[in-house]
Amino acid sequence: MQCSNSHILEIDSVNLSFKEKTVLSGVYLKVETGCVTALLGSNGSGKSCLMRILSGELNADFKSIRIDGVWHEKLTREHILYLPQYCSIPKNITVATAFDDFDIDYEGFCRFFPEFRSFRNYKIGDLSGGTQRMMETYLILTSNAPFVMLDEPFSQITLIDIDKIKQLINREKEHKGILLTDHMYQNVLDVSDNMYVLSERTVYQAKSKEDLIKYGYIRHL
Repeated sequence: MQCSNSHILEIDSVNLSFKEKTVLSGVYLKVETGCVTALLGSNGSGKSCLMRILSGELNADFKSIRIDGVWHEKLTREHILYLPQYCSIPKNITVATAFDDFDIDYEGFCRFFPEFRSFRNYKIGDLSGGTQRMMETYLILTSNAPFVMLDEPFSQITLIDIDKIKQLINREKEHKGILLTDHMYQNVLDVSDNMYVLSERTVYQAKSKEDLIKYGYIRHL
C-alpha cells in the first residue's frame, strides 16, 4: 500500500550476531508515517532484537538508520518510542505520575477506557498485567514521537480491549509511523498497511497471505 506519508524511517544492512550465532543478516525495513507496518516472524526469529536495535537498547554489528534520507547514528525518544513485551514503566510510581512523565492527559485515556478512571492514584505495580499493558500501549501510541514500535500489544488483554487498541492504532497512524508485531497475527493484519516477514535471519516484504506461506510464517490460509 502507498501511504500518504510525511516522514520515512529506514533501517538498512542490519547485521547482528551473538558469539558465533547470526541472528540478523542484511536486514532492511521501512516505516512510514500514515501507515502501520507489520513485522511478522516465528518466535526467536529476531523481531524483538530488530526493534531493540531501532530503540537503541541493543547494539548491532552493523546498521544504517535514516529518517527522511538523513543518517542517524542512534535514534532518541524524540524520534521513536518502543513498547517492549514487558512493562517498562517503574512499578513504584503512580499512574498519574506516569501520565505526567509522558505529558499525556489522563482524562483522554479515561474517555477511551472509562473502566480505568479510578486507577489514577494506584501504583503501576498494583495493577494487573493486562491493565499495565493497555496503559503503556496508550502512552506510547499517543506520545509525541513520530514513530512507535509495539511488541506484542495484544497480549494479556481481553477481546474487547484488543478491539479498542486496534481503534487507537487506526486513529494514531494518521500522524505516526507504527511498527507492529504480535503472535496473534490476524489482529496485526487487521490494522496493517504493509507487511514484512523475518525468516532465516533476513526480512522479506509480503504483499498477501500467500506470501506469508511462501516465507514460512504460516502453513495454510
